[in-house]
Amino acid sequence: MRIDKFLKVSRLIKRRTVANEACGASRVSVNGKPVKPSKELKIGDKVSIMFGSKTVTFEVLSLTAAVKKDEASEMYRILEEA
Repeated sequence: MRIDKFLKVSRLIKRRTVANEACGASRVSVNGKPVKPSKELKIGDKVSIMFGSKTVTFEVLSLTAAVKKDEASEMYRILEEA
């Protein structure tokens, strides 16, 4: 699954266009490397997102294309919030 779609489906970012812009501005990295919106994720990847001065790092647990709102947080596990 593409990183931009994952961020939207997991509800970490509300809109896919916003996820695209975050990737394009180098605010999203996978396994320590900045990525483009088309980066394919795998289970176990470590993703970091910079929201202003705050950085959230999480591990990908599942890559489901459609998820209910209540189950969205089960797609990832937060490792660090700084």
